[in-house]
Amino acid sequence: MTTVARRKTPKSGTGSAGPGAVRRPGRAEVTRSPGEPRRLGWLYVLPALLVYGGFLLWPLVRGAQFSLYDWDGLGTAEWAGLSNYTGIWTDPALRGAFGHLLILVVFYAVLPCCIAFVLVAVMSRTKIRGLVFFRTVLFLPQVVAMVAVAVAWQWVYSADGPVNTVLGWLHDLGLPDWRRGWLGDFTFALPAVGLVGTWVGIGLALVLFLAGVQKIPRELYEAARIDGAGPVREFFAVTLPGLRRELAVALTLTTIMAIRNFDLIYMATAGGPGNSTKVPAYEVYNRTFNTGEVGLGCAIGITLAVLAFAATAGIGRLVEGKGA
Repeated sequence: MTTVARRKTPKSGTGSAGPGAVRRPGRAEVTRSPGEPRRLGWLYVLPALLVYGGFLLWPLVRGAQFSLYDWDGLGTAEWAGLSNYTGIWTDPALRGAFGHLLILVVFYAVLPCCIAFVLVAVMSRTKIRGLVFFRTVLFLPQVVAMVAVAVAWQWVYSADGPVNTVLGWLHDLGLPDWRRGWLGDFTFALPAVGLVGTWVGIGLALVLFLAGVQKIPRELYEAARIDGAGPVREFFAVTLPGLRRELAVALTLTTIMAIRNFDLIYMATAGGPGNSTKVPAYEVYNRTFNTGEVGLGCAIGITLAVLAFAATAGIGRLVEGKGA
């Protein structure tokens, strides 16, 4: 029996098409305009941009506008030009508030980073049991509301709180009596608040530095120890250069935390005693809602925003050797 093979005729648009066949483009062959992916990407980020513009950019623009007027928030606004900005530097109370901010930057940014560096240097040379537990405990203040932190430290600094209790025991042993109302003392109120910021910032800096140390090759430490480097030389030769980026991030976050410090001051001291703990962020609230100087309060807020941008750029240039 002879079998005759039948040749299948290719369908139109698939396989081998004849000369007159029309080729239909498949799904993968559909061409798109070069700008379509970019337009699609903007469409995806549009909701976030609307929220960002509505809750950050627009209030910033309106605040800059209000800062040019003399307005009490209720009556008619009068054009003031740059007088609100010049008033920041001519008002002794506001100059003192910005001076207090510089002191708090030391407590909020410099001290936490220095203490965290010491802890990381110790941990890099010795193996510590329960490291995860200690790291969690030190980072815990970052997740606690600052209002709760302020209330807790008010009790710590109170007349019958732990600080004065320990100082009373030391006085019984023959040491001078250092007990006082810390948050009500004109001299020690600001450092007392600053130490709270140090306690809060250590955990953040420590977690960042510990993550950075893990990226440093262990061979560098071994080579430094073979060369006879001690702990201090090893820190400056290996650890510190390897943590430059983490140091820039830690300094930036803690400095901005000091610049926008309001809730701790408001709850712990309300700027007192007198003006000894007033800071610019508190003065924004005070001048806007208490004294009715809305224009001046907005000018202080815009100045703080400029300081935050300048601090971010300056820290990036100083620590990383380039612009932020």
